[in-house]
Amino acid sequence: MSKRHSAKYKIDRRMGENIWGRPKSPVNTRAYGPGQHGQRRKQKVSDFGLQLRAKQKLKGYYGNLTEKQFSRTYTEAARRKGNTSENLIALLESRLDAIVYRAKFVPTVFAARQFVNHGHVLVNGKRANIASYRVKVGDVVSVRERSKNMALVLEALQSSEREFADYIEVDVKAMSATFIRAPELSEVPYPVKMEPNLVVEFYAS
Repeated sequence: MSKRHSAKYKIDRRMGENIWGRPKSPVNTRAYGPGQHGQRRKQKVSDFGLQLRAKQKLKGYYGNLTEKQFSRTYTEAARRKGNTSENLIALLESRLDAIVYRAKFVPTVFAARQFVNHGHVLVNGKRANIASYRVKVGDVVSVRERSKNMALVLEALQSSEREFADYIEVDVKAMSATFIRAPELSEVPYPVKMEPNLVVEFYAS
């Protein structure tokens, strides 16, 4: 289990935003940072500070990415043709754990990584247990037969807390999801504003 799992809401409080849009987030009742200095008056943030915050927020949203993994994803985004910030979002959303989360097979991004790692997921009928596996357009991600009755899965699929993303076609009955296309930033259902353009500036500076 990721060390970040037990402290996931600290990310919310550090950012001062409910970045996953969850009802239990402490930001809903305490909109200030954690720790004894959390209620200090906020100082003006520099351009670098804004860029760093944007990077930490986007990286934190995906729950379990290390700095090395995130940096590697950015490098791949910059290498590809087109808009680097849009490429970055497309790459992050094509991760297997992100698809599992968007398909509502699990309630959180943290649970998605664990669900994949424990072998509950198939890609095109074959078992896949690497959360960072890059799903291709047309791939079908499904819950393994023996895992379909797990309470975690049934509760997540029935939850009205999140909607299905438009770029994933979900068959709730079969518990499968087809990755239709790589999304643009405007299509990704982030509960808060993400600024990948500032992330690009952070790495480019």
